[in-house]
Amino acid sequence: MAMLKRIVTAPLYALAAVVVLLEDWLWDDLQAFAAALGRLPVFRQAEAFIVRLPPAGALLLFIVPSVLLVPVKLAALWFISTGHAAVGVATIVLAKLAGTALVARLFKLTKPKLLQFSWFETLYRHLTAFKKRIYDRVKSTATYQKLHAFRLNLREAWQKFKKRRQSWLRRRWRALRRLWRQKRNAP
Repeated sequence: MAMLKRIVTAPLYALAAVVVLLEDWLWDDLQAFAAALGRLPVFRQAEAFIVRLPPAGALLLFIVPSVLLVPVKLAALWFISTGHAAVGVATIVLAKLAGTALVARLFKLTKPKLLQFSWFETLYRHLTAFKKRIYDRVKSTATYQKLHAFRLNLREAWQKFKKRRQSWLRRRWRALRRLWRQKRNAP
């Protein structure tokens, strides 16, 4: 029986691991993007309102994005079923990105209130422990280590390129400023 349980649950664990890792990799970047949007005056007021919500209001607000994305996902399935697979997949991907960004920001704003619920705190603790186990297991694989090293090398190359690009742009900008001054001071 235990062997059957392992066989049945293994693909589910693999799928959960992929989803957890993708969301974890995207979570910080999308949360930072949502935080940048949150600095706009309209969103700043909305975020201040969200932070002041009571725990029940925070929970309701945290659930809303998931509920709102259901019709979008159904529309994506409709696109796929009617032969517009690319549009359907693009809709699902965009909905996932937007939903993750929104949920990441809402979670950051409402986390202290949500953790006041004992059941939510227990669920949060179990999910973070599960995510840590999965992440530790994936990090120990040779494939992950190679991909991580590749990613770090790519990031370093990008930083070097940006630095060179900035110096090139800075030189061009200084040259343009000198040219403008010369034209302005010319008789």
